[in-house]
Amino acid sequence: MADLLETQQDGVAVLTLNRPEARNALSNAMLDGLLEALPRLAADGSIGAIVVTGAGGAFCAGGDVKGFAAAEGGANHGRSPEESAHGLRQRMEVSRWLHDMPKITIAAIPGAAAGAGLSIALACDFRIAAKGAKITTAFAKVGLSGDFGGTYFLSQLVGVAKAKELYLLSDVILAEEAERLGIVNRAVDPAELMNETMTLAKRFASGPRITLGLMKKNLNTAERGDLALSFDTEALNHSRSAQTADHAEAAKAFVEKRAPVFKGR
Repeated sequence: MADLLETQQDGVAVLTLNRPEARNALSNAMLDGLLEALPRLAADGSIGAIVVTGAGGAFCAGGDVKGFAAAEGGANHGRSPEESAHGLRQRMEVSRWLHDMPKITIAAIPGAAAGAGLSIALACDFRIAAKGAKITTAFAKVGLSGDFGGTYFLSQLVGVAKAKELYLLSDVILAEEAERLGIVNRAVDPAELMNETMTLAKRFASGPRITLGLMKKNLNTAERGDLALSFDTEALNHSRSAQTADHAEAAKAFVEKRAPVFKGR
């Protein structure tokens, strides 16, 4: 079965991350699918809004930690941080497309959104989450510094001080708290998640699409900071942290279902 599903209805494209057995952890096939679909949908005149969601009750658990642990020596074995960063930076274009494309993008979060999965949701223009959905940056708990633009987007939404707390502690918060903080726009009854999301998406799809796209561009331009620099910095530092002993220990502990023992190296 495909790792990414696509449907279209009334001017809305729905992209469903489809690895429910892994809580929709990102795979190469999933990322390749997103990198093909997003530019195509951005240029499709029949599409006015794009929804990203996850199958099986989760949004996205982030990177495939179990898959990384299974790879001998880790995913970046034998590669310099700069070499690893180049490949990661290309995959991170998923977030840039969601953030920059002239169509309105909405993340529908039915359940867990963690790590890079949360970053992808944060890259969207709107986030609607089911009440009770667990949200966490997660990276500190697996010995990684963060990727897919999360540090940029979260700082924009909640300010640097709160973003530092959410990244450095990597605590889990529920959708209701995320709504209070402004991380998600709405926390809704789980049974109403897709109805709420599609109602909003269809509203954008049936609206003045060119104007909405220009309005989005204006708002993006008004953001402080440099997105490309933020991405480049994340990609390099994430690749550096992927080569630490602490990350290797965290990946091993994840597979063994135990708490990692970090040693600061």
